[in-house]
Amino acid sequence: MNKVQVISSDSHVLEPTNLWLDRMDPKWGDQIPKVIASEMSDNWYVDGLKLGIVGTFGASAGMRFENPGDIVRDGRMADVHPGGYDPVSRMKDLDMDGVDVDILYPSFAFEMYAVPNQSLVRAIFATYNDWVVDFSNANPNRLKTIAMILLDDGITKGIKELYRAKGMGMVGAMISVVPREGEGYDEPAYEPFWTAAEDLEMPLSLHVSTGRPRGSSGPAQLLLSGASGMANVDYWVRMCICQMVYSGVFERHPNLQIVSVEQDVAWAPYLIGRMDLIYTERTAQTPMRFKGSKLPSDFMRSNINYSFQEDMLGIRDREIIGEDRLMWGSDYPHAESTFPKSQEILESILDGVPEHERAMIVGGNCSKLYQLG
Repeated sequence: MNKVQVISSDSHVLEPTNLWLDRMDPKWGDQIPKVIASEMSDNWYVDGLKLGIVGTFGASAGMRFENPGDIVRDGRMADVHPGGYDPVSRMKDLDMDGVDVDILYPSFAFEMYAVPNQSLVRAIFATYNDWVVDFSNANPNRLKTIAMILLDDGITKGIKELYRAKGMGMVGAMISVVPREGEGYDEPAYEPFWTAAEDLEMPLSLHVSTGRPRGSSGPAQLLLSGASGMANVDYWVRMCICQMVYSGVFERHPNLQIVSVEQDVAWAPYLIGRMDLIYTERTAQTPMRFKGSKLPSDFMRSNINYSFQEDMLGIRDREIIGEDRLMWGSDYPHAESTFPKSQEILESILDGVPEHERAMIVGGNCSKLYQLG
């Protein structure tokens, strides 16, 4: 590729084992996230729940190109990729991979959405947000942060943390891709939060693997793990988007931006067409009527953004989705990351794409969305 700014719209940190132990109020005691070693692996525990394993799956960037059979769940913190937790090592890896800027998401902290104690989760998220900002301060021009936001125990509290995140220089925020049991993001209760995000110009991410509390029932749990869940990884983001579009969220909040993260994009063209068909031909199921001649597809092309890795079908159908909606991401340092072959992969998936569109997809769209300058 000719030299253009390359921004990974989806990269990750690997939380150090002492992150929450060193930073959280001691009042939380044994509820604080910590790693406990077992015979086979180092395991994350929160409030007595075993939530995650420190393994090569989440920290093995590049292994898929060499020894994919060695990518396993069990592992030790000593074995993880240092660029995940050490910003100096990360800069070397970004240079090697030809990436100019990383948009940072968590790794293990995703699991926290599954913790039932909401007050504890809120404290965990706030602590993570503080830490990842400190991490990014090692190179603030190349490391940009996304805040973790909890809405389950009070929209007002979520808004307060959103404002705090903006004040710390974070460029966006994430909420769970699975709304609370029995609710959807079409509920009027979320209106103040959409207003705050729009006013603050904080794009809201719906990232894969941000599920619900363990022990909950219903279809949400069935789609959180296993091969079938991975094959249908886009299920919940499609539901969230439909709920927001059909309820008029984007008509009321035209500048609100939503980002689908790590759920690829080839599903979007079908959904766009299907949403228009339902709106025009199934009016009994879509009582909300938009102003003028607007269709759901208009909001899909103005308010929804997509972070992807290697989705060649999505690239093929980019005119339907909108070339200005697509943002490449490396997923570094996770197992499925394109590192250290990102440039080679970008050349392959963007073969035949005009240069100005390439520049948009590999960095320009992301820079515009997050106002990176």
